[in-house]
Amino acid sequence: MTDSQGMPNYPGDQPNQPGGQPNYPGGPGGYQPGPPPSNNLVWAILTTIFCCLPFGIVSIVQAAKVNSLWAQGQTAAAQEAANAAKKWAIISAIVGVVLSVLYIILVVAGAFTFGSFNTTSY
Repeated sequence: MTDSQGMPNYPGDQPNQPGGQPNYPGGPGGYQPGPPPSNNLVWAILTTIFCCLPFGIVSIVQAAKVNSLWAQGQTAAAQEAANAAKKWAIISAIVGVVLSVLYIILVVAGAFTFGSFNTTSY
């Protein structure tokens, strides 16, 4: 037996038969209405490259979890991973900007103090 698309039907796959499962896309219980949450992977990669490597890697790991959790039907965990990826990308960007500003301040301060040393020859 086949369905209207030519796919084989198995016993128990019919929703109106005893013991049957609803025939949702992605399998029973795996169907999620709507698109998955944004995984923020682009921001995670950009902040890893341009800002702060350690926090960016944490953001990439969290972003990589989103789609697999969504496919498993764990919507709350997928949303939590998406929020964590966004949080770590923001932390990485802030730390990167703070370290860059601090570096510029130290370079400028070092340039002004470099000329003020008294060099004496013996």
